[in-house]
Amino acid sequence: MQNILEQFKLTGKKAIVVGGAGDLGIAMVEAISEAGAQTVVIDYDDRVFDMCKDLNKKGLDVSPLKADVSQIEQIKESYKAALDILGGTVDILINSAGIQRRYPSEEFPEEEWSKVISINLDATFYYCKYAGNTMLKNGGGKIINIASLMSFLGGITIPAYAASKGGVAQLTKALSNDWAAKGICVNGIAPGYMDTQLNTALINDKKRTEEVFIRVPMKRWGTGEDLKGLTVFLASPASDYITGTIIPVDGGYLGR
Repeated sequence: MQNILEQFKLTGKKAIVVGGAGDLGIAMVEAISEAGAQTVVIDYDDRVFDMCKDLNKKGLDVSPLKADVSQIEQIKESYKAALDILGGTVDILINSAGIQRRYPSEEFPEEEWSKVISINLDATFYYCKYAGNTMLKNGGGKIINIASLMSFLGGITIPAYAASKGGVAQLTKALSNDWAAKGICVNGIAPGYMDTQLNTALINDKKRTEEVFIRVPMKRWGTGEDLKGLTVFLASPASDYITGTIIPVDGGYLGR
């Protein structure tokens, strides 16, 4: 029987992280790369290049690609380019791209609705579809979709975000049902109230922060560091009998 710590190693694994230059994505890229995976990071922000250079200096095998994941053609092109870098295969896919827009529901602009859905939900499905086809040919793999507390809750003034993240959770379960018997584990991570750019307005609002912390037993904002262990677990052989789950990382919010 393999040593338990060996089951968490990702040495020799090939990974793609979409939205990997975001506040949470960076931590997840670092985690799986430190665990041994060769990783391609796809992001729209130019900081993906400096980020990968910094990780390369630490001895990690990380490559950047720039793509606008609201555009299907760029999704296709970036996936193909990532596969080329990885030698034609992928073992791990992490979908972390996401945006947030806040408006009263009755005033929510149509173009903003479409953009949130296209980036948060549509792109997640397309990358899952393309990676799924590769993984099916190669006997399996691990897919991790980044959901949200709003996969379970409705929120306030964020109908598009809540709808997209609810969709990510259901998509994760649907893909798990389709692919579990074929060797692909599909799971989701649902971050709670995290210290990221998406929550800048909340973090800067003392009254709102106090209201949030009433429901967060740990009484602090989460960070990317809080996602690292779970990300490696779900990407590794240690989680081979886990699929179709959405795991909260929320400081105890949902248990309150």
